[in-house]
Amino acid sequence: MEQTADSAIEGAREAAEDAAPADASDPYQRRRQTFPTLNEEQIARIAGYGQTADYGAGEVLFQRGDREADFFLVLEGGIDIIDMDAEGEEKVITTHGVHQFTGELDLFNRSKILVSGQTSGPSRLVRLDRQQFRRMSSTEQDIGELMMRAFILRRTAFLLHDEAAVTVIGEPNGRDTVRIRRFLARNGYPARLLEASSDDAAAYARECSMHVSTLPAVRTSDGRVYHNPSTAELADALGITVPLDPDHCYDLVVIGAGPSGLSAAVYAASEALDTIVIETEAPGGQAGTSSKIENYLGFPTGISGQALAGRAWIQAQKFGATFAIARAAETIKKEGRLIRITTQDGQSVCASAAIVASGATYRKLDLPGYEKFEGQGIHYAATALEAQLCQAQEVVVVGGGNSAGQAAVFLSRHASHVHVLVRSDGLAASMSDYLVSRIEQSSRITLHTETELTALSGRRMLEEVTWRNRTSGEQETKAIGNVFVMIGAVPNTEWLGDCLELDERGFVRTGAAVSPRGDEAGPFDTSEPGIFAVGDVRSGSVKRVASGVGEGSVCISAVHAYLQDSA
Repeated sequence: MEQTADSAIEGAREAAEDAAPADASDPYQRRRQTFPTLNEEQIARIAGYGQTADYGAGEVLFQRGDREADFFLVLEGGIDIIDMDAEGEEKVITTHGVHQFTGELDLFNRSKILVSGQTSGPSRLVRLDRQQFRRMSSTEQDIGELMMRAFILRRTAFLLHDEAAVTVIGEPNGRDTVRIRRFLARNGYPARLLEASSDDAAAYARECSMHVSTLPAVRTSDGRVYHNPSTAELADALGITVPLDPDHCYDLVVIGAGPSGLSAAVYAASEALDTIVIETEAPGGQAGTSSKIENYLGFPTGISGQALAGRAWIQAQKFGATFAIARAAETIKKEGRLIRITTQDGQSVCASAAIVASGATYRKLDLPGYEKFEGQGIHYAATALEAQLCQAQEVVVVGGGNSAGQAAVFLSRHASHVHVLVRSDGLAASMSDYLVSRIEQSSRITLHTETELTALSGRRMLEEVTWRNRTSGEQETKAIGNVFVMIGAVPNTEWLGDCLELDERGFVRTGAAVSPRGDEAGPFDTSEPGIFAVGDVRSGSVKRVASGVGEGSVCISAVHAYLQDSA
């Protein structure tokens, strides 16, 4: 996760202050930010929120695997932060000295913490429990900002240096190895890769009685081994997710942590709504897999989808939102005025209101290496940004619907040539006539009927594509680096059952036409009072990150109004 800063000026000043001959992207080379030393005035303010006590040498303050580590500020002595290396031996990552403090991002959630802490000698410490720490960091905003920056950098250092990490043993390009590593990376969990063919992997295999057929495997620092675990199993084993309390009733449950769900969580939690977010895999949704978003407001040089999602995830947790990661919603139903969500692993969540932000999945082509080129040459939207990427180049548009036709016409103004591939024998049955006419009349668009994409190749980026005529079998390979896949989107609404009214394509209908409130209904009201829908899952929504963020934030006012009316 990336560092946040108040302004470009502050960021430049801090970068200059921390400049070092070593890699400036390494938080350990930016110690003034990663391990700041507080002044007397800041210490006095913090001390007022907690308790001050003396501790003996070697006293354990928290241990890896705990879900409730307190915050400690050193007045005298020190605190060793301890990790377990790949061989299971303890090592000290750092020692917090006088006027420094413990903690990293896990202070904002109930995930299992990644490191242990113990006094390095006789010490005098200020101790704040979770509730006291939250109150302090939100009230003393300058201190809270300094600590947030430090926490982000400390987690970044863990990821960069494979500290507090689990070991993934497997073939680097293996499907499940990639799945496991992607899940851990997207959830900011440190992991080191041990290639299955290495000598170290062979030693691990002997020690843990592993066989190649059981790989990939995940080995924790305490020696536990999980053989090709599912995403949910891994999340539970490592404590990435939190246990759900079926007896606790939240004000709001948000289903889905894409841009719209994250936005809803931030605004709801910041406005004192007791909020929980249920997410199938990791914060960010489809946007979280984007290598760079260059047209999002406020980021002129662009930002990766994972970085944007990571910031929003931390922001929501800072305000008190709870996240249940790797929990797929399976059912939703009303129980009187309450709403209950059941997850695929049999747990349940109760809330007074719900926001469905489960998104949509763009249909993908079944081709070898396809996932490798997503965001690296394969696109699902044709905007000005994508047009810039393919200026004066040949491109391919796959699909025969209106979205494909609009993309082809738009791209023809920028690309040197556009190849439209359709599996059918023409466009008339699937595309509006005006688009068909424009495609036929354009000298910069070629329609390839009864044709399908058969191969993609390239090193890091897409460089070459092959297509084949399904009737003649003739193949053609061209040096093309941008493919626009416009074959529709599948809404993630199967889990809704018959709870909400859907449109003919399975997206959630909203607004006055379906809401029992009629003309008084808002744009995010569904057919069931108290349940709202935002983002890609909503029928008629604009499938863009910015619009999803806007819908998520605006919807919270409707949630407040509903909760007030139903009180």
